[in-house]
Amino acid sequence: MFTGKKIGFIGSGNMATALIKGILKSGLISAEDIYTSDINIEKLDSLRNEFGINTIFKDNAKLVEKVDIIVFSIKPQIFDKILKEIDHVVDDSKLLISIAAGISTDYIETTIGKELRVIRAMPNTPALVLEGATAICPGAHASEDDIRMAYEIFKAVGKVVVIDETQMDAVTGLSGSGPAYIFMIIEALSDAGVKMGLSREVSLKLSAQTVLGSAKLLLETGMHPGRLKDMVTSPGGTAIAGLHTLEQGGLRTTLINAVESATNRSKELGRKNGK
Repeated sequence: MFTGKKIGFIGSGNMATALIKGILKSGLISAEDIYTSDINIEKLDSLRNEFGINTIFKDNAKLVEKVDIIVFSIKPQIFDKILKEIDHVVDDSKLLISIAAGISTDYIETTIGKELRVIRAMPNTPALVLEGATAICPGAHASEDDIRMAYEIFKAVGKVVVIDETQMDAVTGLSGSGPAYIFMIIEALSDAGVKMGLSREVSLKLSAQTVLGSAKLLLETGMHPGRLKDMVTSPGGTAIAGLHTLEQGGLRTTLINAVESATNRSKELGRKNGK
């Protein structure tokens, strides 16, 4: 699928670094076929030294000319500027993949003024340790092969789902923002352990590993979370006492409301940007 393909990253931040690391580890594309461009020459030097990839200072159009797949790993605020820099060298021979929040596939095509092969993606920060959750959605002119290539790229840094673009705001509210919710839960569990007499180091390690292990158990067994919960919960035991307190505190409702609020905020930002 990737034989003879070259991939370029416009922007060399954390997510681009994670994707480059994952792509190389999975063997999808070799280092000599990976390019990245950025205005930060120190960052480019660091990537070249660490991974042996090609780097291009500032000249995004030059990068586009050299590659077959372009990944926009940039902030939404500068997206228009970047598109104007490359519009004369982009055509339907290139696959464009955007991970910029709030930028629709239609907006990219309309701004450049051409029918283009575009995939939109929403990865999350655990991709930095190759345990990300990514949703991808195809634009109007993306082919099945384009979807498969994007799927394999993001599979290199975690789990991937393919969705309709109308669902992207919900993804942003759930998995895109979700790590922040989980970090707060881990921090709260750690605080609870300290309150009950554990050291901070021990409490934090136990809390984080409990979340990691529980998620892995669910994913690997495929069992419903309610059933897994019941496996821990014995009659009159400690777990049911703790669950009773969580229900009193409205944990379920609070998490549902958090995802809803984040989803609505994503929609607002999209409308504000006109994208």
